[in-house]
Amino acid sequence: MSATPLVSQVDSPNSEKLENIPPLLGASVTELTAWVQQQGQPGYRGKQLHDWIYHKGVRSLADITVFSKQWRADLAEIPIGRSKIHYRSEARDGTVKYLLQLSDGQIIETVGIPSFGKGGEISKSRLTVCVSTQVGCPMACDFCATGKGGYKRNLARHEIVDQVLTVQEDFQQRVSNVVFMGLGEPLLNTENVLAALKSLNQDVGIGQRSLTVSTVGIRDRIRQLAQHHLQITLAVSLHAPNQALREQLIPSARPYPLEDLLAECREYVEITGRRVTFEYILLAGVNDLPEHALQLAKCLRGFQSHVNLIPYNPIQEVDYKRPSSDRIQAFLNVLQQQNIAVSVRYSRGLDADAACGQLRASKS
Repeated sequence: MSATPLVSQVDSPNSEKLENIPPLLGASVTELTAWVQQQGQPGYRGKQLHDWIYHKGVRSLADITVFSKQWRADLAEIPIGRSKIHYRSEARDGTVKYLLQLSDGQIIETVGIPSFGKGGEISKSRLTVCVSTQVGCPMACDFCATGKGGYKRNLARHEIVDQVLTVQEDFQQRVSNVVFMGLGEPLLNTENVLAALKSLNQDVGIGQRSLTVSTVGIRDRIRQLAQHHLQITLAVSLHAPNQALREQLIPSARPYPLEDLLAECREYVEITGRRVTFEYILLAGVNDLPEHALQLAKCLRGFQSHVNLIPYNPIQEVDYKRPSSDRIQAFLNVLQQQNIAVSVRYSRGLDADAACGQLRASKS
C-alpha cells in the first residue's frame, strides 16, 4: 500500500499551488518526520506534528505553538485536511448525524453512536463512528437512501480519517470502534480504505478488531482484502438467500452470482482466520419468510460466520415495510434451530435519519 507522497519542500506559503499539496492527515509519524526534515527542521518535530494532528486535533499548522513563529507563518497555508461541520443533528437516543463539507464543497455524512451503561448514562468506554468512503454510492440498492442520490467520487485517505477525529472532538470522548458503513461501497475505494484503516490503527490508536469494513460484494475484492491479513471484521451485505431475490434488491449483484460471493467469503475465512459477518435487512413480505430463513441457513451451514438481522429502516422513496416483532422473532428462531449464529441489530438514530440505509448526505 503506497501512501500519497507529502510535498517535498515549502520555501514560502506561495511557493507551490495549494491544490497540488496533499493534506498531512493520514500520514504516519515516519512520513511526517521525513517531511519536517525536508523543511530543514530536526526530526523530533515529526513526532510533535503527529501528536498535534492526531491527539490535539489541530486544524492549522499555524496553531502548533511548539513550532517557531516564523516556521508557522511559512506553513500556515499547508492543508492538514480537516472538514467543516455543515450540519449536526442529534437523535433522542444520543446518536449524532454530521454533514461534513469537504475542501471541494462536497457533502458527506458521518454518524457518531454512543453506548450507554446500566444506569442509562453515556458510556465513556465505547463510542462508534460510522464513516463514509465515497461521495454518494454507485450500488443503487433498492431499499437504501444513499444510492438514490447517485455517485460523485471516492474519498481520499484524509477525508475518511477526518470523520473519526471530528466525532471524537465533538463528543469529547475517544472513539473505540469504526464501521465503514456510511455513504459508498468501501471495496470500490480499496486503496484509500486500506490507507485509512492503517492510519486509524497506527496513528489514531484504534485496534484492528474494532474496525469493520462493510461491502455489498465486489468480485475479487474480498479476496484481495484477505491478502493483507488484517484482523478487522468483514461485514457482507447479503439481504437475500438466493440470486433472484438478491438481484431484485441489489442491481449490482446481477453479474456476481451469490455462490461466487460466498465462495470468496469462505476464502477470506481460510486466509485470515476471521469469521465473516453477514448483514441481512428484513423487509416485510419480501425476504422475511421462514422459507427464506431456511434458504439462508443452507447457504451458511458450516460457515465461520455470524448473521446480523436488521429490521428495515424506512425511507421516503420506496414502500418497503419493517416486519412485525413476531415475524422477526420467527426468522431468528429458524436460523437458531439450524445452528446459525445470529442476532438482531436494531439501528440507532432512526428519528434523525441516521440509521442503517437512511444516509443520504442531506438534512432531511
